[in-house]
Amino acid sequence: MKTHKDLYLQERQSDIVRLVSENERVSVSELSHRYGVSEVTIRSDLQVLANQGLLVRTHGGAVPNNQRVTILSLTARLQLQEQEKRRIGREAAKGINSGDAIFLDTSSTTLAIAKNLKKHRYLTIITNSLAVAQEMLDSPGSEVVMIGGRLRRDTASLVGIEGIEMLRDYHIQKGFFGIHGITFEAGLTDVSVDEAEVKRPLVKMCRQVIAVFDSTKWGKIGLSTFAKLHEIDQIISDDAPVEIAEQIRSLGIDLKLV
Repeated sequence: MKTHKDLYLQERQSDIVRLVSENERVSVSELSHRYGVSEVTIRSDLQVLANQGLLVRTHGGAVPNNQRVTILSLTARLQLQEQEKRRIGREAAKGINSGDAIFLDTSSTTLAIAKNLKKHRYLTIITNSLAVAQEMLDSPGSEVVMIGGRLRRDTASLVGIEGIEMLRDYHIQKGFFGIHGITFEAGLTDVSVDEAEVKRPLVKMCRQVIAVFDSTKWGKIGLSTFAKLHEIDQIISDDAPVEIAEQIRSLGIDLKLV
C-alpha cells in the first residue's frame, strides 16, 4: 500500500489540493515532511496548482481558492447543462452502429450517450462507469464489459489501471471521453488523477477518439491531462467561440456543434 512518501507527482499534487480544501491552510514545511520531498519541490507543486486555479499561494504555504475547481459528484453533474448534454448524447449516438465496440467513460455526457443506445444490437460497451452499466441493464442487445478497479463513490466508477490489460485483444472502434476542460496547451484534462489514469491508455486503444462536452469546458484546465489535441479525431459540443472553432478545425479535428 502506498504511503504519502510513495506518491507520484500528479498524485501528490492532487493530495495537496485535497488537504488545502479540508484544512483551509497548509504550510510548505508541513507538506515537505508529509511527502518526504524538499521545500523547493513543494513550492514548485504549489505554483503549478496556483497557475491552474486550484489554490492560492501565500507566504510559506497555500490556502483554498474560493473559485477553485472541485470534483462534483455524478448526481451534481447530471443537473448541469442538461439540455446541452442531451443534444450531444443524441448526436454522438448517431455515429454508433450496431456491432460496434465502444468505450464510454464516467462523465455525465457519456451517460447521455448511453441513454440513446437502447435499440442497438450486438453492441459492446466498455466502461468503468457503474451508471452506464446500470443504464444498459434493460438493453439485451448490448454487452457491457466493466473495467475492474477501486470504487469511487462520488463518480460511481471503478478506477485503477489493473483492469486495462484485459482489453488488449479488443478492437475498440470509438471512444467517447468527457472532460473537465480543454486548452490548446494542455489538451483534454480531468480534475481526477484516478480518472485520467484510466482514460490515458484507453485513448491509445481506440481507433477513433471523440471528446464530448458542453461549451462551458472551453478554456478550462483540470489537474491531469489524459489526451493531447493531436490524439483527438472528433469533438461534439453544443457551441464554441468562432476563433477557437477555426483553430480546432485547422488541426484536422472534426468539430460538430449541436
